[in-house]
Amino acid sequence: MPRNIEIKARIASVEALLPRAQAVAGGEPLLIEQDDSFFAVPHGRLKLRQFADGSAELIHYQRADTTQAKASDYVRVPVADAAALREALVRGCGLLGRVRKRRWLLLAGATRIHLDRVEGLGDFVELEVVLGDEQTDAAGVAQAERLMHELGLANAPRIAGAYLDLLATSAQERAARD
Repeated sequence: MPRNIEIKARIASVEALLPRAQAVAGGEPLLIEQDDSFFAVPHGRLKLRQFADGSAELIHYQRADTTQAKASDYVRVPVADAAALREALVRGCGLLGRVRKRRWLLLAGATRIHLDRVEGLGDFVELEVVLGDEQTDAAGVAQAERLMHELGLANAPRIAGAYLDLLATSAQERAARD
């Protein structure tokens, strides 16, 4: 099963970090529009990711909700009919929520650097160090932490859960104020 080490942190802006991320990655970013629908499941997280070009994939993943670099194992399945699958999953599992974002993707070796602008939340960086079968979690953590330093983000405020969790917390805080 594929696995990676992840770190997610809040950043001031995508535009401010993009030049440094390009220097670290040594290339230009790929801009990706994503619309993720999350469904209620007993273990881990299940989301249907739809792309602006009409393609989609179903992703199940499990990881700890901690601010530290963390291991994540996942399964990605290409989806031919996203609308029908979304309806079936909403009916069968229940929709927890949606996360819409623009993602600037850069590659630094085996690490995916995501600069995310999340609708309703702001800007974030997410590192995913893709681990080979022979690589340990500790090696991936060390690589992720090194990249955070190279990006100038060693002290950036880290995020424990998923963007969906942040959106839910933000909605609860707004409701409490109103």
